[in-house]
Amino acid sequence: MRADDATALAYLYASMLFVRKFEEAAQSSFLRGLIFGSIHLAMGQEAVSAGVCSALRQGDLVAATYRGHCQALSLGVDPTAFMSELMGKETGICGGRAGSMNIADPKHGLLGCFGIVGGSIAAATGAALTQKIMKTGHVAVAFFGDGAANQGYFLECLNFAAVRRLPVLFVCENNGYGEFTATGAVTAGSIASRPRAMGIWTREADGQDVAVVGNVASDALGHVRAGGGPAFVEAFTYRYNDHARGDPVNYRPMGEMERWKSRDPIAIGRNRALDAGASPAVLDHLDEIVAGRVKKVVRQAKDAPMPSLHHLRSIAEFFPSGDKAAHVED
Repeated sequence: MRADDATALAYLYASMLFVRKFEEAAQSSFLRGLIFGSIHLAMGQEAVSAGVCSALRQGDLVAATYRGHCQALSLGVDPTAFMSELMGKETGICGGRAGSMNIADPKHGLLGCFGIVGGSIAAATGAALTQKIMKTGHVAVAFFGDGAANQGYFLECLNFAAVRRLPVLFVCENNGYGEFTATGAVTAGSIASRPRAMGIWTREADGQDVAVVGNVASDALGHVRAGGGPAFVEAFTYRYNDHARGDPVNYRPMGEMERWKSRDPIAIGRNRALDAGASPAVLDHLDEIVAGRVKKVVRQAKDAPMPSLHHLRSIAEFFPSGDKAAHVED
């Protein structure tokens, strides 16, 4: 990404800000009882998804984790339908059935948000195999956390992708913690050394700087599209919020959160845009647009209808005829 491209950098700043405000609104809605089940937020990690997705093309595919709001919105998934899905509404992307952890939107290239740790790695590897067999020219991308690097999926899929020279980009969002456990306490050596040992094109990146991530992702995808086989990017970032719901954050060292927040990706993105020549007034106007749009998204999702009995009947069709679920009455 060109450091002097003010328009592109302003767009990425607004994109990251929208994701941040969307997640803040989702968190508030969850605490108010408008979102049920569980919700996993990624505030602080916006630059990774925004930077990588800015380098994708129409037709490329993405597999995300259960913490996948950033990736979904960066791909262009409709935010109102997304918030409606979180609230379990009929107008949600998946009709209110997926919730926060399992959303999929193939229309925008989102293969799914996978609740199984490491599941996104396997899904993207399979999708990449399909792209190669079908000769589509498209690339698959797997987003996953540092905790998934110790799962069997990780080495198995990297090995398979390297042997078959698949068009897949693996993106590790290393936020320093696998749920509540510090990465260094359970991970031997560096994560990036593992794909390097397999001969996979590998880079490490500052995951707080959207311009840096965008440039590294462009280089990685250029390698993949040229037929060079898989690529791997380890982006170092940080998660501000708890793992899920209202989990305590007392497992983090004193001052760690403050140090990372001093390099907030939203602030860095804004400064990048300003340094490239974007007008402060324009960025302030984008702030207002984002705030207004998020409020509208929440209002429309809140007012959307719950799934109808007709939809319950359609679910019942999947059960054997002798099951009670197959006898839902009008």
